[in-house]
Amino acid sequence: MPIDRRTLFRLAAGTGAASLLAACAGPGGDSSKTAGTGGDLSFAHWRAEDKDVFAQIIKDSGLAVRQDISPSADYQSTALQKLRGGSVGDAFTAFRGAQFLDIAKAGVWADLTGKPLVGKYEPALIAAGAQDGKQLGLPYQLVFNTPLANRDLVTETPKDWDGFLALLESLKGKGVTPIAWPGGDAANAGQLLNVMVVNNAPTDDALGKIESGEAKVTDDWFLTVLKQYQQLAPYFQKGATGTSSDAALALFAQGKAGLLATGSFQVSGVRKLGATFPIDLLAPITTTADKAKYEGVFNATFILGVNAKSAKQDAALAWLDRLSDPAVAGVYANGTSQHVTVKGVEYTNADLKALAPWLTKKTALAPRFQFTNLDVRGAVENAAVQVVGGTSPEEAAEAAQKVVDQKK
Repeated sequence: MPIDRRTLFRLAAGTGAASLLAACAGPGGDSSKTAGTGGDLSFAHWRAEDKDVFAQIIKDSGLAVRQDISPSADYQSTALQKLRGGSVGDAFTAFRGAQFLDIAKAGVWADLTGKPLVGKYEPALIAAGAQDGKQLGLPYQLVFNTPLANRDLVTETPKDWDGFLALLESLKGKGVTPIAWPGGDAANAGQLLNVMVVNNAPTDDALGKIESGEAKVTDDWFLTVLKQYQQLAPYFQKGATGTSSDAALALFAQGKAGLLATGSFQVSGVRKLGATFPIDLLAPITTTADKAKYEGVFNATFILGVNAKSAKQDAALAWLDRLSDPAVAGVYANGTSQHVTVKGVEYTNADLKALAPWLTKKTALAPRFQFTNLDVRGAVENAAVQVVGGTSPEEAAEAAQKVVDQKK
């Protein structure tokens, strides 16, 4: 499902720039709190790298808001349990896919249907926050789940798999790590799977079919994906399967890696580490050029919501309304190198401008979020990690399929 280009151009119209940047499963950080005491509104999210920008917005708004921040992997696994209690996350965020659906099943989303703030968003870009005709949450960010490229090192854009492998060999010959990959961070190791799948998959919903049983991890097309991970293994940094997101980010930011195999949500993190080189996006094209359907992957996520279990729903709605104001959304977008789904935002960030050409590229909706069962998703994504660690593609696929079968 490629994103509607006219929608994106409307987003960009009059701004002088735009690109598809946002957080999906950012690296996160230690749990932290800002602006206030325990009596304040709790805003739960996973973007520690956005803490300072949110703190400025909180200060400027005059609202009593406390940020409750968890690393992305922890947020994925523990947020629902905390939200159910109502003491954390009066306002909160969720990942598209399994987490959004789990929170919906638990009745934790307060229904936003018909609220004035919903009209401040591009309708085509907030579908991930809707279910059964109700607008439960508001996807705030757009992200490219597409590797970052240091254009001082990576001067080519290969159009096929052979060309991509040749590029990696060239980078290796320059004495740099071709691809920095956080294989030890489950929340981000799987980002690369998005671009490895989209041109190999027989249908756009192929990963969802693995979960439903209509397809298998052992099918030829997915074995092709795993065999390509095997080909990539020599080009990842040493100890890739145990590398954290922060370590991979640092390797790239220091100019020691040509590509960072996560996504555009880490642009701001690269800049915070002092990198000044030009950043682009570059997806491995896993087929021949004539068979490639997509140039990259996007996602709509960081779904904002009001906690139906909270005693502070009015205050939470006021906070979301504040974030939905185009001027405030612009502060967030430009301060974090994120693109947002709010209408009429002006983009001044240099990285957003530099990545504007991605508005015209054909991108697929990130397939890893087709999984609604996190155990199934974890098993499928871990198959790729195992292959990079030395397991044969066939053996890794069989092991993953056993987990999938158990979870049906």
